[in-house]
Amino acid sequence: MIYNQDFHKVEDFVELFNQEFFDCNTRLQAGADEPFYQAPAGDKPAIIFSSHDYFSSALHECAHWCIAGEKRRQIDDYGYWYAADGRTHEQQQEFFKVEQKPQALEWAFALASNLPFRLSLDNLNNPSGDTEAFREQVFSALNNYFVQGFPPRARRMIQMLCRYYRQGQPIQLPDISACSI
Repeated sequence: MIYNQDFHKVEDFVELFNQEFFDCNTRLQAGADEPFYQAPAGDKPAIIFSSHDYFSSALHECAHWCIAGEKRRQIDDYGYWYAADGRTHEQQQEFFKVEQKPQALEWAFALASNLPFRLSLDNLNNPSGDTEAFREQVFSALNNYFVQGFPPRARRMIQMLCRYYRQGQPIQLPDISACSI
């Protein structure tokens, strides 16, 4: 799996998402300075903003959307806790807890897109915590999804991505070594 910027254009993914999930009153929009989920308001749909033109950012933000329940999807940024780069050790441990499932889904989306997956520690200025343990936790969450089933929107996303990027071929659980840090 090699990233091909001519084939993996975030604009194509945005169009695919917006067509596939039109019925969910949610739109994906790339190009934001920072990722953000804007809850629906009145007759306006929710908007998932991903960073710049980063394909992986769009996959990651969609993973959060696929996990968020109905109540969370009515709140900007799903009401999630977030601390910016430069977290303390304790904050980084909390980040690891809340990011296991979204990053597991992002990994599945990367597989469906025929892309390599890179674990995000999201704390470049102050890396702390056991990154290998975090990788194992994300892999365990991915394995659980393969065994127990993916959430409905995530399953739909995987099927959509497989149709476009894998000629309909399904994904398989990779080896943990397929995840780089």
